[in-house]
Amino acid sequence: MSASEADDLSDLLELARRVAGEARAGEHVEAYVARSRETEVKVFGGQVESLSSAETAGVGVRVLVDGRTGYAWAGTLDPKAVAEAVAEARDNSGFGEPDPDAGLATPEDVATAGPARLDLWRPELLAVSADDKVGFALEVEAATLGADPRVRGVESADYTDFALEAAVASSLGVEASSRRTGCSVYASALAGTEGETQTGFGFSAGRTVDDLDVAAAARDAAERATRLLGARQSASRRVPVVLDPLVTRSVLALIGAAVNGEAVLKGRSMFAERAGESVAAPMVTLSDDPTCADAFGATPFDGEGVPTRRTALIDSGRLVGFLHNVYTARRSGTRTTGSAVRGYTAPPGVGARALSLVPGERAPEALLAAVPEALYVQSVSGLHSGTDPVSGDFSVGAEGCMVRGGGFAEPVREVTIASTLPRMLLDMMEVANDLTWLPGGAAGVTVLIGDMTMSGA
Repeated sequence: MSASEADDLSDLLELARRVAGEARAGEHVEAYVARSRETEVKVFGGQVESLSSAETAGVGVRVLVDGRTGYAWAGTLDPKAVAEAVAEARDNSGFGEPDPDAGLATPEDVATAGPARLDLWRPELLAVSADDKVGFALEVEAATLGADPRVRGVESADYTDFALEAAVASSLGVEASSRRTGCSVYASALAGTEGETQTGFGFSAGRTVDDLDVAAAARDAAERATRLLGARQSASRRVPVVLDPLVTRSVLALIGAAVNGEAVLKGRSMFAERAGESVAAPMVTLSDDPTCADAFGATPFDGEGVPTRRTALIDSGRLVGFLHNVYTARRSGTRTTGSAVRGYTAPPGVGARALSLVPGERAPEALLAAVPEALYVQSVSGLHSGTDPVSGDFSVGAEGCMVRGGGFAEPVREVTIASTLPRMLLDMMEVANDLTWLPGGAAGVTVLIGDMTMSGA
């Protein structure tokens, strides 16, 4: 964190320090303070459908006494409300059950890794006018309409942005602050011929508006929609499957939930009791690295003030680690991985911020040419309802194109692809070189899975 950033966050950090300084004898107190500004613009038919802008701020307080934890929060930084939150957290601690593993991050936890120097804040984003934000939404709508003559309309066109600042301090002397900005444009295209309409979406995201590529978002939306024109059910069979980067991102998020230390402790993970085992193909290496500035979930500190770091999860196919906050690490007999995630309304949980597979050397086109026939999946539906986090069973709706001769053949819709997440990891044949950081907690990349069941006609 730079000196100028520390100055700009000084009010939040000072408030967190002040709350932490109210710890009484025998108490440990932690304060997490956050402030955010968000904008969302939706347009339709060249007109503004909605424009919302919100600013929120609040503080969450943890009080620990003899292994008992109390938590309370205030949705304002008003001194009276903050004082009431401290009193309520202190009172709540008296009703908690003693837990020998309960506790705050210690200076030893913080000393395990130095904070990464990350440039995630773009002050110019805060100066963008509401009219200009509307202009981006209108621009992506118009560009999508003009991207292909088969695009008959735009189902939705949006612009969103956020600026998030946070600080944490505890009576144990741990303190940290960080801030980040982000924005995006999105369009959903409607492509059609007589009697048929298909949809496809595209987006572009960055730290500030100069990073946005409206033309690329529009082009992707149009291509994804027109690619599906004429789509039909395909015959049921087992086929290799190529996952679009956007689909891979969603699958990685499911795997990220399974390497969550909290889920493992609760027995809600398909990887419970499997540390050290081979769980994927030898070419699969997966990590979570919030210190990568290109990741939209990047941050130098986690929600407990612990510096983030790269955490290896699967190394050459072998399960080598899980994500932990302070509490889950202590229960598991290990150290925190700096993976605490939170807002001010709840105590810290555990989560991935920047999951990614190590990319391969070949382009996506090489993956398409690697098999005589495959299904290219460009979108899925029912992802969470169709996945069991304990067994890993995976069955979701899919649409995309058959692949033959190294290119796209007939479009396919209303099919289901099924396997299990562990089997998909073991059957992963290749990862392409098109690693792309996308909004959310995982990066996208094209992958080839050797065998899945496709259920259709």
